[in-house]
Amino acid sequence: MADILRVGVAGLGTVGASVVRLLQRQREALAARTGREIRLVGVSSRDKAKDRGVDLSGAAFFDDPAALAASQSIDLFVELIGGAEGAARKSVETALAHGRSVVTANKALLAAHGAELAALAEEKHAALAFEASVAGGIPIVKTLREGLAGNSIERVYGVLNGTCNYILSRMELERLSFSDCLTEAQRLGYAEADPTFDIGGFDTAHKLAILASLAFGTRIAPEAVDIEGIEHVTLADIDAAAELGFRIKLLGVAQRTAQGIEQRVHPTMVRKTTSIAQVMGVTNAVTIDADAVHELTLVGPGAGGDATASAVVADIADIARGVRSAPFGLPSASLRPCERTPVQRHEGGYYIRLSVPDVPGAFAAIATRMAERKISLESIMQHGARAAGRSAEAPVGVILITHATTELMVREALDAILADGTIAEPAQVIRIERE
Repeated sequence: MADILRVGVAGLGTVGASVVRLLQRQREALAARTGREIRLVGVSSRDKAKDRGVDLSGAAFFDDPAALAASQSIDLFVELIGGAEGAARKSVETALAHGRSVVTANKALLAAHGAELAALAEEKHAALAFEASVAGGIPIVKTLREGLAGNSIERVYGVLNGTCNYILSRMELERLSFSDCLTEAQRLGYAEADPTFDIGGFDTAHKLAILASLAFGTRIAPEAVDIEGIEHVTLADIDAAAELGFRIKLLGVAQRTAQGIEQRVHPTMVRKTTSIAQVMGVTNAVTIDADAVHELTLVGPGAGGDATASAVVADIADIARGVRSAPFGLPSASLRPCERTPVQRHEGGYYIRLSVPDVPGAFAAIATRMAERKISLESIMQHGARAAGRSAEAPVGVILITHATTELMVREALDAILADGTIAEPAQVIRIERE
């Protein structure tokens, strides 16, 4: 058997403790599969005395994770601290600078500094592995980087945030408001006290930027992602989607277009018959459209200690075997710049919900503005009757479903309709993703 692989783990929260537990439980199986013993020799965390339910007696404790990363006692540094800067960045850079391979689950760090870290890893002949950074236990990174190496990928998209999927699922299945579902998600630990990073779409955007780099050979560019969250999705939208045969999901979508690589995160209507639509609760799913395999969907737990630890340990096992892949599938110098493709150029169908006074000529005025932008309407339906006793001018809900058009034309038409005074408030717009 080859030499022992000596591992140091920085960050002993839920994921870190699960990684330690999994390494210990699978010690013999991992040695058999990789041809060498994988031994935890060092750890670092903010609280040395905290009981994490795992045996750390054989590991040296380091107050400073960068000191662990620089220590000659380890061969592999596992970063589970989190965050794009501070201790996480410093310790990963330290490990790579010393020629030590790194495994991380840190999507924020990769989104902000992935290209630079990949270049440093290549310069020092070290591995940089990050399967756990996207979609938890789903092996999407390895699938894109290695499993589909013979394919040309046209689109990768998916449900990448369990918190948002949980909220939208409960809104639909239990007819609860967004705020009620968010409160419950916070109570169960699915959402943070400040949930903005999740519900605002930023977590999904970081993950999408990583997937786009792997799929299309571009530099990671989180600033190139157009982002909308789910804060404004209402039960009226959930009901309308169901009536039309759709389900609303927060999707991250990256795809080739004539203008370049389009990257967007937003609430999306997907047909109930699609694989993505069946994914409920905190589960994640990623679909890849490629020329040889056509459509491939991977579904699994997107978060949680054990699921994320599974991906971390898979990377550790690869490094133990001597596997060294270019972190993003190509040498870092070969990654192309990724320029922002304005979402206004996006072409597709749209769901538009309007609040329209029920007066003569209102619908005709809306149709005229749509026709001026050459927007073809697939369907128009009035949603909800006027309440008894209310005036004839009281607004009613109107749902428009468009044929394929551009984001720019939709926004221009709605701006004109609002300026005309035909609607009382800005429209709700949700994109419809093609199958």
